Amino acid sequence: MWLNITIGLVALLAGIAIGFFIARKYMENYLKKNPPINEQMLKVMMTQMGQKPSQKKINQMMSQMNKLQK
Repeated sequence: MWLNITIGLVALLAGIAIGFFIARKYMENYLKKNPPINEQMLKVMMTQMGQKPSQKKINQMMSQMNKLQK
């Protein structure tokens, strides 16, 4: 009986660990393919905040976000 409980707990913990790593890898790949913020979104956000979105500012912000993702 104790053997069945132990095997069940080990299988449950292994399943949780494997599921976590698979989900993490999937999300990393998804975010690489579909970045959450692009240049158009930055332009819209900056105009909503009352700033004039120059291309230089947008390029700086995009490069900072790319550094943070790596």
